Amino acid sequence: MSEVLIFRHADGEGPGYFAEFLDRHGIPHRLIRVDRNDPVPESIDDALGVVLMGGPMSVNDPLPWIPRTLHLIRQAVDDDRPVLGHCLGGQLMSKALGGRVGANPVSEIGWLPVARVDNSAAGAWLDGLAPEFEVFHWHGETFSIPAGAAHILSSPDCPNQAFVIGNSLGMQCHVEMTARMVHRWASDGRKAIAAPTPTVQTHEQMSEALDARIARLHRVADRIYARWIEGL
Repeated sequence: MSEVLIFRHADGEGPGYFAEFLDRHGIPHRLIRVDRNDPVPESIDDALGVVLMGGPMSVNDPLPWIPRTLHLIRQAVDDDRPVLGHCLGGQLMSKALGGRVGANPVSEIGWLPVARVDNSAAGAWLDGLAPEFEVFHWHGETFSIPAGAAHILSSPDCPNQAFVIGNSLGMQCHVEMTARMVHRWASDGRKAIAAPTPTVQTHEQMSEALDARIARLHRVADRIYARWIEGL
């Protein structure tokens, strides 16, 4: 059966709201738990699309599954089969397509705004969303926009927040979050947020008006994910 393949790279960084979205639209999906040594497929011939979640590692780490994943991304983009990357997933997409991934000047952790880039691709993917909106972040690295891709989202401290190429979307930010995920990440990553800055929030700051923030984030995710599944 054709299905969306979702690659999880860390136990706490699963598909979250994205899985709920797929279920609501009756789209079959299968979780590939890279963190538990599930094998990375050699091809995506039977996949509707490829989705890459986040993770604490770097795409530049010498991990055996990374070259295989980069190959699948290139294969999917060449076939115009939709790829969707969240944070680490967006970095994997950039690297697979000839971009670079390295340290961002600052870490972004918590609820921070992103702004739509003024071009036709951003208009097509983000139609109906405000010019600026809040999303969740947890990253210290960033990607370059690969050749042939269109830059669609930016933030003051990390200009490259999202790009599209064909039916594929790579994001540096997270739109898949649930309230439970926010609490778990803050707990698991408490060392990373021990010294807050203007771009790094404490667990308490992340939790302020959390239900309302999650509801707004899901409205953003609904628009982005709805555009992505058009390519399936």
